Amino acid sequence: MDIISQLQEQVNLLAHLAFNTIGTLQRDAPPNRLSPNYPEPPAHPTEDAANFAEQPKLMSAALVKAAKQFDALVAALPISEGGEEEQLKRIAELQAENDVIGQELQKQLEAAEKELNQVQELYRQASDNCLNLKKPD
Repeated sequence: MDIISQLQEQVNLLAHLAFNTIGTLQRDAPPNRLSPNYPEPPAHPTEDAANFAEQPKLMSAALVKAAKQFDALVAALPISEGGEEEQLKRIAELQAENDVIGQELQKQLEAAEKELNQVQELYRQASDNCLNLKKPD
């Protein structure tokens, strides 16, 4: 798998982890009183209190690990040499090379089509000759 695909997968993983982390924290966080003017929030079930205290640590560790992997992939990207002008020059060279090769392929395609037409004509002539050699009963 190329580096760009790995980066895309890592970004998707980071987004997935962040989405799930925030959603889980919103869902499981104990309620807080917003202001003294509001009534006391309802009690939160305490059956998963120990689990809730551990969840943010596990989720943040997974996020940090994924972010470090992303950073490592970014660091593995090849460094661009020469700046933008050099890149544009290289792109122009590659485009010119592509055009030359495309013209050569077009010539080869036309030659192949010509040869195919000749073969089809010879086959048609051979078929006609074979049919003409048969004597009617």
